[in-house]
Amino acid sequence: MIAKAAQWLNQTFRLRVLRLFLYKERKFYQLLIVFFIIAGIAYPYPEAAMWLGFLFAGYSAIANDSIQTIGTFLASNSKRPWWILWLFISVIFVATMVYSWSTYEGDVSFERLASKGFKEAPRTFQFLQLAAPLVLLFLTRLKMPVSTTFLCLSVYSSDLEGISGMLVKSVSGYLAAFLAAIVIWFLLAKPIKRFTTGEPSGIWTVLQWGISGCLWAVWLMQDGANIAVTLPRSLEFWQLLIFLGYIVIGLGILFYLRGDKIQGIVTEKSQVEDVRAASIVDLVYAIILYIFKEVSNIPMSTTWVFLGLMAGRELAMTLMKTYETNREMATTLRIVRKDILNAAIGLIVSIAIAILVNPKIMGEIGQYFANK
Repeated sequence: MIAKAAQWLNQTFRLRVLRLFLYKERKFYQLLIVFFIIAGIAYPYPEAAMWLGFLFAGYSAIANDSIQTIGTFLASNSKRPWWILWLFISVIFVATMVYSWSTYEGDVSFERLASKGFKEAPRTFQFLQLAAPLVLLFLTRLKMPVSTTFLCLSVYSSDLEGISGMLVKSVSGYLAAFLAAIVIWFLLAKPIKRFTTGEPSGIWTVLQWGISGCLWAVWLMQDGANIAVTLPRSLEFWQLLIFLGYIVIGLGILFYLRGDKIQGIVTEKSQVEDVRAASIVDLVYAIILYIFKEVSNIPMSTTWVFLGLMAGRELAMTLMKTYETNREMATTLRIVRKDILNAAIGLIVSIAIAILVNPKIMGEIGQYFANK
């Protein structure tokens, strides 16, 4: 009897929490439903669907993935006016995209979309393709750091090879970042500890802004493809202006909201509000992304690289007595496990949507396992 009563109370409490969450977020979900309806109306019309897909993918990518690169920048500059940070990041965004556009004959993805499976811009659209970024917005609202690359790109892949290439490169990026973080924070524990003790000097602010700017530019070289996947592979000048203007506005909203819900993924990690610690994280992250950019033009999940970096760093910091994280190993492992689970959920959802959009991929998967 007591066990049944306890179970009933537990279920009742969970239902009340769920109802409270839905009530607080009701405006967001109402707007999301409207977007789903608009996607259902627009998808049969290629020209409208192309731009609508860009609008959805652009904001969802900025709201989710970009926080990995500018999240530590936001956290360590929380006392500065949001519009100064926004202007700095926006100038770098425009310069990076214009460079790609002028260098690669109108391509703003640094040739990420020239890889197998993504060479041709979509000429017809399905509802689930336009809805995929909306699913990403929903998961972002739950503070889940899922991969924008898989959700936004896999639904437009013409074959399984495009998805498998992204998966292999992304897993490699996670492992490389995880191992690099463990080695760096173990070997450099004492120097890093000395650097991050006491009040930071003014030079650290200059260094952090420079490193953050470089990281942001390298991230755009990887994830610009997620935003531009529905657009022509060679943009005309007026199309470029729309592309730039919309993302700059989206960045403004993100900075005004101080990263919104997904910023919690960054701020729950150790010491990221210290400008020196944030600079070290960003520098390592930028180097890893640049190396993988040079390896091949296959798109990859920067989310997975970021999660691998933060997981390795948190694990090393918890193990080393040099740091005082005030956190037990069980807590650290729980955070790492939660991030991996969220990334896996995003991967499963994206592949499921890709299969529904393109049944050919399901046939290729079946043939692959049959040959095994």
